[in-house]
Amino acid sequence: MRDADSFDEFYRDTSARMLRYGYALTGDLAEAQDVVQEAYTRAWRHWGRVAAHPTPEGWLRLTVTRLATDRWRRLSGWRAAVRRAGPPEPVGPPSEDAVWLTTALRRLPGPIRQAVALHYLFDLPVAAIAAETGAPVGTVTARLHRGRTELAAILTPGSRTPEVKNAE
Repeated sequence: MRDADSFDEFYRDTSARMLRYGYALTGDLAEAQDVVQEAYTRAWRHWGRVAAHPTPEGWLRLTVTRLATDRWRRLSGWRAAVRRAGPPEPVGPPSEDAVWLTTALRRLPGPIRQAVALHYLFDLPVAAIAAETGAPVGTVTARLHRGRTELAAILTPGSRTPEVKNAE
């Protein structure tokens, strides 16, 4: 059985040093936090054995080192693949229609915009939208109807205006 109190004390005594060590190995704070968190998770999982180790902090340090090394190996493989493939093709600017549609969607109130996006971008049926948003089915149907009506009015040729009136 694991002794939570002794693990908590071990964590308090070593966590700052381990994070500094992880940061020294990875050069990135977020990566260091991930590596150290994983090392402590493994230490907790095997706490009976780790606590009995002659140097529990040494066990943890070795685990942090191995995890950081594994991450560098994965990253170096990814970098090699990117080098082989070359840089990605430049992405062109959005089309005028995409800009108008985005502007029109921003003019819709948030709940209506959400219903329209879920229905038309994710192909969700009305019942699924109702379940996800917590709104009654009738409300979702009304939001979709209002959204289509307002988008049609906004996107009618000659009525296109780039201003965003109802942004949330």
